[in-house]
Amino acid sequence: MRPVEIACDESGSEGENLLGGETDVFAHAGVRIPLPAAAACVREIRERIGSPAEEYKANHLLRAKHRAVLEWLLDPGGPLAGRGHVHLTDKTFFAVRAAVTLLAEDGTEASARTLHRAGPAAFGAARWEFFLTAFTSVLRLNPRRGVTTSPREFFALAGELARVHGEAGEIVGRFRGGEERVAAYRARLASDPGLVPVLDPLVPAVIHTVRHWSADGTPVALVHDEQLALTAERVLQLKATLGHRLAGVRFVDSRSDARVQLADFLAGVARRIASDELNSRGDARLTALLESFVDAESVWGGSRPAIL
Repeated sequence: MRPVEIACDESGSEGENLLGGETDVFAHAGVRIPLPAAAACVREIRERIGSPAEEYKANHLLRAKHRAVLEWLLDPGGPLAGRGHVHLTDKTFFAVRAAVTLLAEDGTEASARTLHRAGPAAFGAARWEFFLTAFTSVLRLNPRRGVTTSPREFFALAGELARVHGEAGEIVGRFRGGEERVAAYRARLASDPGLVPVLDPLVPAVIHTVRHWSADGTPVALVHDEQLALTAERVLQLKATLGHRLAGVRFVDSRSDARVQLADFLAGVARRIASDELNSRGDARLTALLESFVDAESVWGGSRPAIL
């Protein structure tokens, strides 16, 4: 069966830096659209915006004066209807889930959601954020910024939080004994260049993208914006994970492929709309328009928002 080409781009990628960065949501978009139709859509966006900029980004569409263009792009009768898909990741919940999965022997999705919901109130918002940032520091081989914590310091802090009464303290209490799992993970990460870091949401999002577009059995060939995190070793790991679903991955400069430009638009506006929703300042109209594009398996903590 001939593969279908899916053009992809992301927004909010900061690698393993899940907390304290520039963004709190990561979005990965894929579009299935013929190149001529994509080029025509990009031209129309340029005409509707009327800006002399040589390269258009999602920020252009998110400006209040271009609201009508954004609504047109996301409308059920618009150019991306049935052609676009986006996978969203709430970065804080992604970190919490990684902690529960790696450190607690019986860690479950339900436990992660409970800890994500109860943690700030149980431990205090600042202490909770410090704890999560310390966890991400422990798992990274080369922390670049923010809190730098040794495994011993992190597990001492976990021991303090475990003494807090309530379900959050009880879940953190299950992290005892996680030192060996952290050491084993760091050793694997140092020795295997193809290992996907548990704190990087990019590869899981790519997997969801491929599974969505190959749901009918058609293999997918990705045309992806240049992305340093998708190394040759990780592409091989993607192929091993996805099997016949993934026919190949080709990297391009987004400026050279109108389909990837549309994926860039979709990822960028989706990330902003989702971030606003996450922080209780959502725009009901934009949230409703985005809903049909969003992967139901997006990584989102707490109750399911309207966007999912």
